[in-house]
This record gives sequence, C-alpha cells and structure tokens, in this order.
Amino acid sequence: MTHIVIINPNTSQVTTAMMTDIARQSVPAGISVEGMTAAKGVSMILNGKELAASADGVVQMGSTAAAKADGIIVSAFGDPGLEQLRQMTDIPVIGICEASMLEAAFGGRRFGIATVTPDLIESFAAKAVSLRLASHFTGTRLTGGDPISLSFDPERLQAALAVAVEECLKLDGAEVVIIGGGPLGRAAAQLQQQLSAPVIAPIESAAKLLLKRMFPLSVAASLAQ
Repeated sequence: MTHIVIINPNTSQVTTAMMTDIARQSVPAGISVEGMTAAKGVSMILNGKELAASADGVVQMGSTAAAKADGIIVSAFGDPGLEQLRQMTDIPVIGICEASMLEAAFGGRRFGIATVTPDLIESFAAKAVSLRLASHFTGTRLTGGDPISLSFDPERLQAALAVAVEECLKLDGAEVVIIGGGPLGRAAAQLQQQLSAPVIAPIESAAKLLLKRMFPLSVAASLAQ
C-alpha cells in the first residue's frame, strides 16, 4: 500500500490528528496517511524564530519517515526543513506553503493570504519570492486577537478568517486566497464551503501536489482522457 507521512512541526497531537484527517480525505482510497508530531518545540508556531527552530525536528522526523513512506508532507506554513529533507531522500517531499502558492498562482492568478500570525508575514513574502511568484502575491491580511486563543474557538476563528479573506479580495485585488497555516486546516476546509470566492486549503494542496510527484504518469494519463 502506498504510504504518506504528514509531519507536524509543532507539538500538538490534536493538530496532528486534524491535519492527518484532512490529508487522508484528500487522497484516493488505498493510500494510507500517517501523522508525525514534533517531540519538542511549541504547540503553535507564531514567529520566525520558532519556525526556524522547528526545522531540525522536521528533518529528524522526515529521515525516520523516509524509510517507510512513499511521500512526505511538511505541514507548517513556512515549510521548515523542506529543502534539507529533499536533499536527504529520494522520495517526494512537499511543503504546504509551497503547494498552496503554486496552486493559487496557477494560470497567472493574483493571490493573497489570510492568517492569524502577524510575526510570520515576512516569511510568507520571502516564500513567494523564492518561488518566483512575488508579482502574483497581493499580501497578507490578519485576524485580530491572540492567535492561540483564536485557534481554540473554531467558530470565532472561521468568522475572523472570513473577514480577512474578504479584505484580500476587495482591498488588495486578490483573485484567490490561501488560508495560511497547518493548524488552520479545518477552518480552511469550512471556508471553501462557506464562501463563493476561491479559497485554497494548503494541506489539500500539498496532498494533490504530492500525488502528482508520486504518480506523474498516472496524472498525465488522466489529464489526457
């Protein structure tokens, strides 16, 4: 059986379970999905220092996972340890930030990000630059309030993100909006159903891109039909 591992660079087992469930729902039957949780660090990555510090744990988990997995997803919206892990293994490794930006910009679309973490804004812009998508990126809009307390209140989180999405669309000229964060995965899925505007859910994006990298011939055949 094809096996995928989704790496949670923070220490929350609850977040890992949620993200693993989303990834599992995003792949066909017959593909197993396993979640791995960081042994140390923080329960939610809130700034660049914490993001950088999580990279070593991602590489360690990824090295272990590579022995049994056919593909890996790094599920933090900053893709910590992604390039290092790619250099260490021959299996496809996908980051949720990378995947969601590539999907959002497909066809030349302008995209924004709606999220809860103000101290990570610079890392988002840097990622767009590294992917050569800076000209498509319209910027980041934030929810108000403390990110951690907001994440524990699903209804308030969803409502706050919906406002940020509308700001991306109406004030910044985005054509599509990414919900920026692995721990925001459930809210992203709900907003896709709630809003008429295109919303990108990064974990789903990563799962789709990983399948394309794992099975390129099958994907090409399906597109040709």
